[in-house]
Amino acid sequence: MIALLVAAMVSSPIPSESRQLVLVLTPAADSTSGVLFRFQRSRAAREWVRVGESWPIVVGERGLAAGLGLHRGILPGLPVKTEGDGRSPAGVFDLVEAFGFDRPDSSLRMPYLQLTETVECVDDPESVDYARITQRRSSSDWHSSERMREIPGYVWGIVVGHNANRKKGAGSCIFLHAWSSPSGKTAGCTAMESSRIHELVNWLDERAAPVLVQLPEDLHQDLKLAWELPE
Repeated sequence: MIALLVAAMVSSPIPSESRQLVLVLTPAADSTSGVLFRFQRSRAAREWVRVGESWPIVVGERGLAAGLGLHRGILPGLPVKTEGDGRSPAGVFDLVEAFGFDRPDSSLRMPYLQLTETVECVDDPESVDYARITQRRSSSDWHSSERMREIPGYVWGIVVGHNANRKKGAGSCIFLHAWSSPSGKTAGCTAMESSRIHELVNWLDERAAPVLVQLPEDLHQDLKLAWELPE
């Protein structure tokens, strides 16, 4: 346990090739709202430079829990993310692809999945397709899933690379997406005003290997130097 804690604290999990960083901070681990910041850098040796203004976000109805991502070891003071816990994952994660109801903008620089009526994200831990976005089919074995085209908040969204190895019960279907209201909460995603998620989708560039860093403020301060995080 001590070795895992040390690993989390002493080295940065942010890939050297990453040039875009989305930073989400909440006041405390159990907070349900926070702020999103964007940063970029021209090369690994350069410091992160803030892009544009920050904007408000909401997270899981029970706050944050330590997710499975690019970071190593445990995250001090946080519970471990599990399926259905109502918590958004904390840590460092790849931003994998964008999705939405409509055809992508011509300026889009991320892989894009246009949602149709058959696209589902499987959250049944017993399914062979657990933690995977896939097409519904007659042989589907899951008993629980998100029919993504039916969820208004998924008008625009970004897939967060949490639990990429699809560990059973470790949490699934984690996205950045549009919120229902500024006072709303999520089941484990991070949500924002619809124009903001649209802006974020069009800012991200897969060539910049974008990452999400999501932490409570006190843990951000503790890890800032070791993880080479921006202010």
